Amino acid sequence: MSSKTLDIFLNENIADLKERGLYNEIDPVEGPNGPKITINGKTLINLSSNNYLGLATDERLKQVAKAAIDSHGVGAGAVRTINGTLDLHLKLEEKIAQFKGTQAAISFQSGFNCNMAAISAVMDKNDAILSDALNHASIIDGCRLSKAKIIRFEHSDMNDLRKKAKEAVESGLYKKIMVITDGVFSMDGDIAKLPEIVDIAEEFDLLTYVDDAHGSGVLGKGAGTVKHFGLQDKVDFQMGTLSKAIGVIGGYVAGKQNLIDWLKVRSRPFLFSTAVSPADAAASTKAIEILMESTELNEKLWENGNYLKAGLKELGFNIGNSETPITPCIVGEEKAAQEFSKRLIDAGVYAKSIVFPTVPRGTGRVRNMPSAAHTKEMLDEALAIYEKVGKAMNLI
Repeated sequence: MSSKTLDIFLNENIADLKERGLYNEIDPVEGPNGPKITINGKTLINLSSNNYLGLATDERLKQVAKAAIDSHGVGAGAVRTINGTLDLHLKLEEKIAQFKGTQAAISFQSGFNCNMAAISAVMDKNDAILSDALNHASIIDGCRLSKAKIIRFEHSDMNDLRKKAKEAVESGLYKKIMVITDGVFSMDGDIAKLPEIVDIAEEFDLLTYVDDAHGSGVLGKGAGTVKHFGLQDKVDFQMGTLSKAIGVIGGYVAGKQNLIDWLKVRSRPFLFSTAVSPADAAASTKAIEILMESTELNEKLWENGNYLKAGLKELGFNIGNSETPITPCIVGEEKAAQEFSKRLIDAGVYAKSIVFPTVPRGTGRVRNMPSAAHTKEMLDEALAIYEKVGKAMNLI
């Protein structure tokens, strides 16, 4: 018989989340996750996917994934350090390093795994980490796991970062100090002030770590936030994911050869978790090759992003300060944000609500993620639905 204590805990807390409009219902997608998706038999315009370039359903990636299954099987069969490192993994890592402009790269099973692995492999209880207040949950968890002192600085506030870096250095308490930031912040779509961060890091001899999950494939003509600013020689850790613009699954850290050598012997998910499948490794490599050969998909993503953004702004929605195709419609109150999302879905647009704890309380929103695969007709239809629902709820 299951524990009564556990049942009480679960039932009370689930009921509480539902009451406060913070309980998330999961909607299974029937078929591929493309510019349109099918949920409960209904076709919807999809504005909630991280599949920025439409590569998750790209025929070229499907072909190499199928071929990799035929040649290498469906699984790697072991952790990387025993005999789970296939030639396909090495090809992927070589391609990532070329793409990012670094000496080497290491691949992981997910972007979340990267942050858990890399931060704690280098930082420990004798160190400190300066972390942007709006950094992703995986960065926060990676910092906690390291047991380093976490010093939050106000979001993209360079004066606060400089002040806290100076205090940390002058305290003499820490062996190493790292500054860590998202390249693109996934909830608001704003870009980190990397040139200023690097200047401060050089002034105080800080390690630099950029999580570019939402920047790779998007900024720098696809090569990411660090290359967008031309700082690939100045950033110690370039972390990214293969699960968003790349369209597959996995993550990586790119940097100097000695950093990658260290991560291969000290990062725990690399040591204790089976490697990504042959199909995933081959498809990711192909996606990066496509991005290195042509900027066509990247340009289409920006064209669609700018078009949707301009349309929503013209209708009168609060789209915040996004500098990328990520376009929030900030509603405020959590239940209103969930109701807005529900009505959009009923009308034909899948745009999921994002509420606390993913975003601060009182900033509930619907987040739009246009992709290179959307047509102008789809975006026009989405804008018409936004206008209808927004007016019905007195949001515009």
